[in-house]
Amino acid sequence: MSRLVVADVSKTFGHTRVLGGITLDVPDRSATAVVGSSGCGKTTLLRVIAGFETPDAGSVTIGSETVVGERVSVPPQRRNIGYVAQDGALFPHLTVGQNIAYGLRGLRRRGHHRVHELLEMVSLDPSYADRRPHQLSGGQQQRVALARALARKPDVMLLDEPFSALDAGLRAATRQTVAETLRAAGMTSILVTHDQEEALSFAQQVAVMREGRFTQVGAPEEVYAAPKDLFTARFLGECVLLDAVVEADVAKCALGRIPVQESAPSGPATIMMRPEQLVAHALSEGEPDSGMVRDVEFRGADVMLTIDLDGHVDPVRVRRASVAAPTAGQRVRLEVLGSAVAYTEPSAAA
Repeated sequence: MSRLVVADVSKTFGHTRVLGGITLDVPDRSATAVVGSSGCGKTTLLRVIAGFETPDAGSVTIGSETVVGERVSVPPQRRNIGYVAQDGALFPHLTVGQNIAYGLRGLRRRGHHRVHELLEMVSLDPSYADRRPHQLSGGQQQRVALARALARKPDVMLLDEPFSALDAGLRAATRQTVAETLRAAGMTSILVTHDQEEALSFAQQVAVMREGRFTQVGAPEEVYAAPKDLFTARFLGECVLLDAVVEADVAKCALGRIPVQESAPSGPATIMMRPEQLVAHALSEGEPDSGMVRDVEFRGADVMLTIDLDGHVDPVRVRRASVAAPTAGQRVRLEVLGSAVAYTEPSAAA
């Protein structure tokens, strides 16, 4: 069992509190993504788990063993944790095979069989063992770094923004390969990233961090569709925000009457929807409209429409397929899919 539990961990550097009582439960054989802006404390959390930093308070438990806590501090080399850094940190003077073998014991007795196994595990041909790191692409280097970390069969794998230096297409492909490799190995893992899409697609659990604390922890679908506050909503993607009045779980706003979450507070509110929840329809004769398309941003498979709503000061942005999309200046009717989330905090709040 390699369940990871971080309990009430705090860390201060000088007069700056970087972690403020962090608690996180990562189930055995699952992946959790910690997402937040630069400087929010994500990497410090990983370094505390790995043993590179000592927390001021709190504990970290892996399986049944507490590796740091009151009067307990297991050295990093004895925690059996794999760590993949942003740049891979491969040894440039060693071959790929030697880099991977660095994490193995008894290599001479076992030959190169295990190295080849690990290369195949990260979707690289065994022939890559004889290459040098500079002969590999960025994505291949990250996969070699993962293979090296997997070599010692760690209980937990920590990934510190390992895809951020890759271009968009390579990043997506490498991310998928790494995620599949970790799942196949039954590895408990934590990915730290500032990329919202990466966090939502990689893990079974997402933890949104702000200034050393989690604003919300949950399944990706839940955190994206029903964020607990406007900060979390905005951080995880584009939002359509409208002023409304809520009564009996229904919001009255510029788009009419829209259902909101159960037990939403009654009275003035800000409601939040995702752009894909709004569908822009071309008007039929005599059909009431919602507003006019101000701008069309072409994105290939889809477009982002900026629409001025009648009776509403700020425009809204609507995502839809680019085929037969409305054009700038065209009046449209907006249909709302699903429900909105209502907040009592004003939309101007960060």
